Amino acid sequence: MSEALKLPAEMRERAGKGASRALRREGRVPAVIYGGKDEPTPIHVEEKELVKQLMTGHFMNSIVEVTVGGKTTRTLPKDVALDPVTDRPIHADFLRLAKGAKIDVNVPVVFLNEEASPGLKKGGVLNVVRHELELICEADKIPGEIEIDVTGLEVGDSVHISAVTLPEGSESAITDRDFTIATVVAPSALKRSDESAEEGEDIPADGVAATEQGPDADAAEEQEEKSE
Repeated sequence: MSEALKLPAEMRERAGKGASRALRREGRVPAVIYGGKDEPTPIHVEEKELVKQLMTGHFMNSIVEVTVGGKTTRTLPKDVALDPVTDRPIHADFLRLAKGAKIDVNVPVVFLNEEASPGLKKGGVLNVVRHELELICEADKIPGEIEIDVTGLEVGDSVHISAVTLPEGSESAITDRDFTIATVVAPSALKRSDESAEEGEDIPADGVAATEQGPDADAAEEQEEKSE
């Protein structure tokens, strides 16, 4: 499970665009905590600390414990708006998590033991259809990543969600189909060779298909006719 991150914050005394711009000039980012039975809580956080946590790569899938005035609230980041020019964070939304809550998150997929896949060893390519899985997880059991073992996969084999053992407390958010996560496909050069072989085309060692009669053969025939 992703380790909970800690983010200190302060209450926002004033709302509005002017107040938000003033906070940003001071190196702060306006934010809000919402959800549950409580009213939305307007806060602001240090920009440097928020950027640091964003750079971990798993901020959006982590529990973030936001502490305001000595009170800590368990939250899940739902959105961080970035300036379109500078890419600096300009606003953040945090979802308040109730005890025992289940949440919808996207969890990255990693593939293990590629060297033990006969299809990949033969030159096949792992075509990743989904780099993340949409899961419904218990708030205290959000996995940092989902590991998929590709041992034994041949060219043409696929990995579907039904073949993946999800961690305890997690289930797929998509339940109406057995979707594909990845496939082992033949490389393009191998595909071309196979297609040519099926069509009965003669492929020489240099990869160029032989023709019945090329330009040089026509010239030779023309020269022979003149000689006669």
